[in-house]
Amino acid sequence: MVDRPQLADFLRTRREALQPEDVGIPRGPRRRADGLRREEVALLSGMSTDYYTRLEQQRGPQPSEQMLTAIARGMRLTLAERDHLFRLAGHTAPARTGGGDHIAPGLMRVLDRLQDTPAQILSPVGEILVQTPPAVALFGDASRWTGLGRATVHRWFHEPASRDVYPADDHELRGRIFVSELRAAAARDGERSRAAELVRSLAASSEEFRTIWAEHEVALPHGTEKRLQHPELGVMELQCQKLLDPDHGQLLLVFTATPGSESHEKLQLLSVIGHQQFERAQP
Repeated sequence: MVDRPQLADFLRTRREALQPEDVGIPRGPRRRADGLRREEVALLSGMSTDYYTRLEQQRGPQPSEQMLTAIARGMRLTLAERDHLFRLAGHTAPARTGGGDHIAPGLMRVLDRLQDTPAQILSPVGEILVQTPPAVALFGDASRWTGLGRATVHRWFHEPASRDVYPADDHELRGRIFVSELRAAAARDGERSRAAELVRSLAASSEEFRTIWAEHEVALPHGTEKRLQHPELGVMELQCQKLLDPDHGQLLLVFTATPGSESHEKLQLLSVIGHQQFERAQP
C-alpha cells in the first residue's frame, strides 16, 4: 500500500533541500523560495507539473515504477533514498545491479554543469541513460528506444540509420569496437546479465554480428579521437573524455573540440541547435 502522507512529505523535503545550482538551473535574481519549485522537479523528471503536484498533495493514483525511477533521477536521489521512495509508494525496491537505470548522483551533478556541451551517461552495456540537449542534437533522442534497442550495439546491427552519426569510412571499425566492448561486458557480468542477453539476441538475428563476434577481438584500441557527423553541420573531429563511476559501472562521455578549430565552431552551433530543440519540446 502507498503511504501517501510519508511519500508526500519525503518528496517535499527532498525538493526543498535541492537548490537550482544542484541541478544546473540558473538562479534568477527575483527567486525567493528555498529549494526547487514543483514545476522544476516535474521538468527534471519528465512529467507534468499536475501529476507531481498531486503526489505532494497525497492525491492521484499509485505512481508506477517508471515514474518513481524518473523522480529519483530528477531529484538526484542516492540509492538508499531511491529504495525508500519505492517502498513508500508501495513497490519493492529495484535490485541493485550494475545494469540498473538509477544514475549515480555525482555523475548527474557533473552532467548538470555541461548543458552547453554534448555529454551523456551510459549504462555498462552502452544504453544511453540521460543526455544534454547538444547530445540529443548530435546523437538523437535516446529516450524513444525501449527494450534491447536501448543499447547502442543493438541499434548498430538492427537500425541502419543509427550509423549515420559516424562517417561511412569509420563504420567497420565502429562496429568492431562495439562488439569488443560487448564481449568484455558479457565476460565480466556473466551469462544471466544484460550483456549476455544482447549477445544471444544479436547472434540469433544478425549475420554481420556473428561474423565479427567470431573474430574474438577484445579491448580494441580507439583512443579519445572521434569523427562524428551532423546532418546540418557535417563532420566534426572531437575528443571524447570518459568519467567512470565504479559503483554503478556507468560512464559519463563528454565531447569537446580544439578551441579555434572548425570543429569547435560547429560544436558551438550544435549547442544552439540542441537548446532550440529542447525549448520546442517543452510543454
